[in-house]
Amino acid sequence: MNEKNKKFYLTTAIPYVNAKPHIGHALEFVQADVIARVHRLRGEEVCLLSGGDENALKNVQAAEQEGAPVQEFIDRNAESFAELARQLDVQFDVFQKGSDRTHHFPSSQELWRRCAAAGDIYKKSYEGLYCVGCETFYAVDELNGSGECFEHPGKKLELVAEENYFFRLSRYQNELIKLIETDALAIMPRHRKNEVTSFLKQPLQDISISRTNARAKNWGVPVPGDDTQRIYVWFDALNIYQSGVGFGWDEERYQKWWPADAHLIGKGILRFHAVYWPAFLLSAQLPVPKALYVHGYITIDGQKMSKTLGNGIDPFGLIEKYGADPVRYYLLREIPSGEDGDFSIKKFEERYNGDLANGLGNLVARVATLGEKISPISLNDVYPKEQPRTKVIDEAYEKRVAEFRLNEALELIWGLISLGDKNINDGKPWAVSDEAELRRIIGDACHLISTVSRLVAPFIPETARKINEQISVGEMEIIIKRGANIFPRLR
Repeated sequence: MNEKNKKFYLTTAIPYVNAKPHIGHALEFVQADVIARVHRLRGEEVCLLSGGDENALKNVQAAEQEGAPVQEFIDRNAESFAELARQLDVQFDVFQKGSDRTHHFPSSQELWRRCAAAGDIYKKSYEGLYCVGCETFYAVDELNGSGECFEHPGKKLELVAEENYFFRLSRYQNELIKLIETDALAIMPRHRKNEVTSFLKQPLQDISISRTNARAKNWGVPVPGDDTQRIYVWFDALNIYQSGVGFGWDEERYQKWWPADAHLIGKGILRFHAVYWPAFLLSAQLPVPKALYVHGYITIDGQKMSKTLGNGIDPFGLIEKYGADPVRYYLLREIPSGEDGDFSIKKFEERYNGDLANGLGNLVARVATLGEKISPISLNDVYPKEQPRTKVIDEAYEKRVAEFRLNEALELIWGLISLGDKNINDGKPWAVSDEAELRRIIGDACHLISTVSRLVAPFIPETARKINEQISVGEMEIIIKRGANIFPRLR
């Protein structure tokens, strides 16, 4: 990041609030939190935004099925997403709701007006296949062999015929190609960039960006100047990234944060973010985001999460049983950041016992136990063998985070933990009679643990705090005070 630019604005995708959050939402929340924490630790001013995608038809249908007023229903579910973030120790600076009539409605209408002023919005009659799950129209050649959406197999698409407003997406094809190919809008991992460029080689079709009040059931942001239509959910939901930081209501705040430095999204909504969203912004003559970080999906015991199978994992129950940091660690280490990954309780507990209890927790406990009796240790007594390597480690770590390879950053840290264990085993401090040599061995181990604590802090922040309570490396001395086991073994 350019040293002159000390702000960093990151967003998660804006989750639908037609149901409570699942483990996939927890994955995205903690991934975003890690990136935000890394930038905060650099001394940058960070804004991390999430929110509730609340104007979708699926939210209305879910509320009707429950027999609850729509606003009450979405408020309750949106709060469960905010609560999940709190329980995961995720620090959102903004949680922008799509039903916010004070800020979000006028902001989205302003985006509409700008696109209309550019001559990019027109009205026409249309008939097409609509997936309520994706809240989008699909052409026949975009469906699977059963005529279903690839994201929601088993759900029949609706044949919708109505008069809508359309956006001239086709006008921006060449500009979009240039944005993606030059990395002005960088996409990571790189094969996701290839997906977008492949899509952009085909002629772009204009897209519907409104729906009638009848089909929207009078829910959503009204189209400016036409009280018979509501703004299409994706046009309004994507604008949460702007409405949450002042677009249309606080120009000074908006100018401070926009454009977004990165949007973190799931692979299923790549097209909306890499094609539709920058096109809307280009039309409105607004800056486009700088990057997209694209993660995969979580399978459960090798199977796709499904209401039919009933194999979903409740993240709240997981946190209650094991704690926030073990959940964060598993999601960030076991699930490759840009790819699909699997969750199972068996693998979770193996990671917990192997990496956390026997790995990091055991190293801290060993050093704290051996070092407490000789604490404090003056830094004059220590030659930290690992200190010269810190710069190399930091550079490798920073590169992995910057390239959205968070699991590999953790792998690097756990390599340090293994090295710390090896050094203790080789040095055998329990058998050393020379106190100066003992102080050197323990001090060396404390330096390594201090590096581990610093690097791991964005990933498992509470653990880093606990480590620092037991092993504190200051400017003049090291203070060691043995405490409780950070990760008691699971039986």
